[in-house]
Amino acid sequence: MENTRTQRNNKRTFQHHPQRPIKNRPSGQSKKGISKLNSNLFIKKATPTVESQYTSGRLIKDLTVDKTIVTNLLKKGYETLTEIQEKSIDAIINKNDLLGIAQTGTGKTGAFLIPIIHNLINQKPNFQVLIISPTRELALQIDEEFKSIATSLKLYSTSLIGGTSVRTDISNLRRPSHVVIGTPGRIGDMIRQNALNLKSFSILVLDEFDRLLDMGFYTEIQRFVDGMYNRKQTVLFSATEEKSQKQIISKLLNNPVEVKLYNENKSGDNIDQEIVRVKDGENKMSVLLNMIQDSSFEKVLVFAETKRWVSKVCKSLQGAGIKADEIHGNKSQNYRIKALDLFKNKKIQVLVATDVAARGLDILNVTHVINYHQPLNFDSYIHRIGRTGRAGKSGKAYTFVN
Repeated sequence: MENTRTQRNNKRTFQHHPQRPIKNRPSGQSKKGISKLNSNLFIKKATPTVESQYTSGRLIKDLTVDKTIVTNLLKKGYETLTEIQEKSIDAIINKNDLLGIAQTGTGKTGAFLIPIIHNLINQKPNFQVLIISPTRELALQIDEEFKSIATSLKLYSTSLIGGTSVRTDISNLRRPSHVVIGTPGRIGDMIRQNALNLKSFSILVLDEFDRLLDMGFYTEIQRFVDGMYNRKQTVLFSATEEKSQKQIISKLLNNPVEVKLYNENKSGDNIDQEIVRVKDGENKMSVLLNMIQDSSFEKVLVFAETKRWVSKVCKSLQGAGIKADEIHGNKSQNYRIKALDLFKNKKIQVLVATDVAARGLDILNVTHVINYHQPLNFDSYIHRIGRTGRAGKSGKAYTFVN
């Protein structure tokens, strides 16, 4: 029997209140595309996390890195290494190329920042490391993590993201830094304006590389690679790996260390995944509201497929008295940062977003992820639901289907 939300469930049920049907496509999705994924992919019972919890044999205090890094990590509350960190740090310190695959919430950012920071100590700021992420939010998060791990080490970073002042970025690049962290679009802008020269960079990190090597970003990424004449080390990290990208990856990496801890066709074992069937004539928004009004939905991330739908869902939630906000590509960077902060600090209950919020963001204690629209591909689904059930905790994910 399908594990779906129906009124026959012996668990708490969602009472759907049909209203006047919205005249739209059956799934509420746009011309951008309709998901062809089998809805059974969105059904999976969580397995106990205790059984699969990885226990590192190495403590943070025993890391063979600069003592200041260890002190900073301990101040942040870290005591042991995660599996991806334990199996990656030494390889990166030894300046090997590395391909790392691990599910979300497992400490991939620390896995590359800790060894890179260690190797940069006592070096002059000369734009040595280029770290690229697919979203502004993830780039800012990496920069924030860099600054906290590198406290008191006199290491400097520059962030380059869209939605900020181009003039300010150009001014900031006049002061050399050790690390540049940014999104493809703004990095490309700085190169075209002769404010950034890639020749000095020797280390390239692609975080969420599967997204960066897809059709949307690949051309720009290839330009960056071609411009890094002195590239000596390349590090790729993601939660998923596209089989179609293997040839591209092989050209980027030279005899890499491979750390693969996560099957790309598998979603989080500690996340309870169910579907919510919306019948013909039912108002999907009423179904969503009825779910969110339950007291267990404390911190909810709702994904919609387009910017227009994100705004529409957010306004409907706000109109019903739900504390909600939205992030998508049409919002200014300041607005997006503020909305994320409100959500992280539980000042709002619901954050509605496009896939800009699906990758890499470390938001603690998200109780539920709801796919208002079915994602167009399974990798997107994995990244979306990975915002809950992080760091060994359990989570719940629901996907609306017709």
